[in-house]
This record gives sequence, C-alpha cells and structure tokens, in this order.
Amino acid sequence: MILLADDCLLFELPNGTAVPLRPEMIRFESTGGAHAALDTEAVNEAAAAVFHYFKHELKRTSVSLGEFAVALEKVLTALERAAREAARNTHTSTHTESDLAELAEVVDGVELLFFLELRRLMRRQLRNAIGPLRFRGLRGCVKRLCGLRRWNATCEALSDQIVAYMRECLEAEAADKTCAMIIQ
Repeated sequence: MILLADDCLLFELPNGTAVPLRPEMIRFESTGGAHAALDTEAVNEAAAAVFHYFKHELKRTSVSLGEFAVALEKVLTALERAAREAARNTHTSTHTESDLAELAEVVDGVELLFFLELRRLMRRQLRNAIGPLRFRGLRGCVKRLCGLRRWNATCEALSDQIVAYMRECLEAEAADKTCAMIIQ
C-alpha cells in the first residue's frame, strides 16, 4: 500500500476509483452561470477552503466527489449571498466602516465562510481606503460564530484568532500602502 502525502485527500469517484488530489489541483473556470456574483479566484479559494475543512477540521483522508460537491455548493451559495449583500451595502453606504457581526450573520455563523468573506471585504476596503480601515461588532461576531450568548474562553480565543487573521490580511494585502486598522 502506498502512503498518501500529508497534503493530499483521496477523492472517491462514482465508478469506485479514488484519485489523490492536492488543493491546488482543484480549479474552476467561471462560466457566468449559477454563481455569477463570484469571480474565479473566489470559487477556487472556496474549493481550497472546503478541501481544508475535510482534511484538517474533519481529519478525513478520503471524501466522495458528491460530499465535496455538496459542501462546496453550500459555501458558494453563502458566499454569493454575502457578495450580493456587500454589493448592496456598498451602493447604499459612503462610509468605510464594516460590521463584523453583520458579516457573521450574512454567512449564517459558518466560521469557514466568515474568514473567506472577511478577506474579500478587507481587499475591497483596501482598494477604496481613504483613511483607516474600520471594523466594529467584534464581540457580537465572535458570539455568533461560537453560537454563545455569554463571553467565555472559547470566545476570547476566537476573538484573538480573528484579530490575528485581520492583521495578517492587512499585511499581505496592503503591500506598499501604509494603512491603519481599527477594530472595535
């Protein structure tokens, strides 16, 4: 028996065969169909996130093609809804402040989707940034993602993770810009 590489996941095809794939091997091209609000990069990032979910969160070594497709469809549907909501808010709002609690609600409290959409939101804000990036509602966001009413150690850990992720995104996306970020 051949050992599976650490970064591979076996995809079980309907005919019974299994194909080892890495996340970068799963690519889609946009045809402007069902998920027209999402660009090709967003769809590919979503596929990589679903791959990560099965491999690292669920600790699976194999997944059926159907399971993967269903999970990806759920993610893309939620992302499309979030993108449409963000586009609607962009057209009706002139300020650059974003509500993290609203974002957690838009992605229906799914942590995986939250981080994907947060990255896209930060990219959009950086493109249009005049002053500092402003985010509010961190506590409400964390409680929504954790599914809790009261703040506890789990909330504190997720809050720290979100802030660290936002700092990493700002550092990676800002590149040559000097930009401040305010998180409340």
